[in-house]
Amino acid sequence: MTVITLTTDFGSGDHEAGVLKGVIWSIAPQVKIVDLSHDIPPQDILAAALLLGRSAPYFADGTIHIGVVDPGVGTSRRGIAARFGSQYFVGPDNGLVTLLLEKAEGNKVPIEFVHLDQPQYWLPEVTSVFHGRDVFAPVAAQLAVGVPLSALGKPISDSIRLEIPKPSRTPQGWFGQVIHIDYFGNLTTNLQAIHFNQPKEVIVRIKGVQVAGLVSTFGERPPGTLVALFDSSGSLALSIVNGSAAHQLQASVGDDVEILTLE
Repeated sequence: MTVITLTTDFGSGDHEAGVLKGVIWSIAPQVKIVDLSHDIPPQDILAAALLLGRSAPYFADGTIHIGVVDPGVGTSRRGIAARFGSQYFVGPDNGLVTLLLEKAEGNKVPIEFVHLDQPQYWLPEVTSVFHGRDVFAPVAAQLAVGVPLSALGKPISDSIRLEIPKPSRTPQGWFGQVIHIDYFGNLTTNLQAIHFNQPKEVIVRIKGVQVAGLVSTFGERPPGTLVALFDSSGSLALSIVNGSAAHQLQASVGDDVEILTLE
């Protein structure tokens, strides 16, 4: 059974997310639909790209990912469909696929992109404000029932990529940034284990506060303690045990994080 995932900023209180499912099932009633998230912050393309990049590796071959975080809907921005190895993506060409593309390039798997320019695979009426319903959902459903990617549009090789902040080396360690804040208020950074020589022998600084060393689990410190650890995706995160680091530190995406490595 083919799986189609949905990632949007529609929220759960309105009809849009449900309508995507209705359109898909009207064309491909046999597919399984998985809601990755409909609570992406409005217009936050980076947050959606991070979610897709972290989630896609855990889905089976043939999975189709729809991403609809689309502040450019109705403008000249392109709609695209893509194949990364054995999985597919359908959505706007605005950088949502950045991490999927980078991972595919790193793994040296086949990559294909097409510009969605074949309206026979869309709904009969296309509005200028809801391409998720009118274009992306029907295209994903057509893929699920066997329409080849090449039939959906002309090949392209210049898809949009996000400029995701990269850490920079310093004489004492690294400078990074907060790139995501999750539901619990944990602060995910763009620093990974490769940026640490001895993971326990570091000082982490953020917002004028510093944390000495890393922990492996939240339970290693008492409730209310600020800790630094590697999260489930391998990124350095700052967390308050049983609390919200974002709230306590008044932190935001883009805040600087400094790593001092101790010899």
